[in-house]
Amino acid sequence: MRGGENGAAWGSLAAGLASVATLPAAIYATRFSDAYDLVHAGFAIPVAAALGVFSLTLARRARRLRAVSLARGGRSGTATLGRVLGIVGLCMAAAALVALGVYGLLEYAGTR
Repeated sequence: MRGGENGAAWGSLAAGLASVATLPAAIYATRFSDAYDLVHAGFAIPVAAALGVFSLTLARRARRLRAVSLARGGRSGTATLGRVLGIVGLCMAAAALVALGVYGLLEYAGTR
């Protein structure tokens, strides 16, 4: 452990950052492709959600490891930030899923 932090806390932070960055990166990548449209960026929704859940799992593990550690101190800021980023990533994935569902519903209604 470095500086009172554990690997699970840093992993949670990395997974949370990846979760938050997945959807904007997928949307940005569609701008440079002729074969893929903006709707195809929806395939990144499960990836962002899985990374968000993984971030929350690692943050919980980091908090538990911190609780049973002999070098008990204050709260682990890295694990807390990873948890917050995981929640934000899950909320972004849920919002993208709702947006994709509404788009599909409007497309279906427009063809009838």
